[in-house]
Amino acid sequence: MVTSEEMKRRLAEKKGGTVRRETAPASEKFCPNCGREYDSRSNFCDECGTRLEERTATPAVHEHGDIIYVTSNYVPGYRAVEVLGFVYGLTVRSRGLGGQIGAGLRSIVGGEIKEYVQMMEHSRQEALDRMMDHARELGANAVISVRFDSDSISDIMQEILAYGTAVIIEPEE
Repeated sequence: MVTSEEMKRRLAEKKGGTVRRETAPASEKFCPNCGREYDSRSNFCDECGTRLEERTATPAVHEHGDIIYVTSNYVPGYRAVEVLGFVYGLTVRSRGLGGQIGAGLRSIVGGEIKEYVQMMEHSRQEALDRMMDHARELGANAVISVRFDSDSISDIMQEILAYGTAVIIEPEE
């Protein structure tokens, strides 16, 4: 472990200055590995990649009917008592001929292609609904580590996948 004096010395050497002997303000933080100063919002050192102190942001919790879902690995205020397994929802979508022509014309001049944005929003929601149905079939009351994946099947078709881990959770005591 590198001492704070050593971190200050290394930082001063990198900046080509002298070491300050006064106590650094609380807003200044230094990487414990290389001594580089970092912003309090950072998770990793920009210089050496060392993991910095944990951020304590609370994950956003969403509800889909009777099932809670989160993108984090846990639900705040709950503990997972049983892991039921991987769940997913999949959809493949394509714009109709009119939408494809409209999108093609819009792509000539540039900018947002609203026809495809709307299609992708509906596709994500459908994939999420299907994933939740899959979780219900397994008896889950929550899905953790929810993610989306997307891929083109052809020039006119898009695959959207929602996936996560189905769990049974109970409130922490």
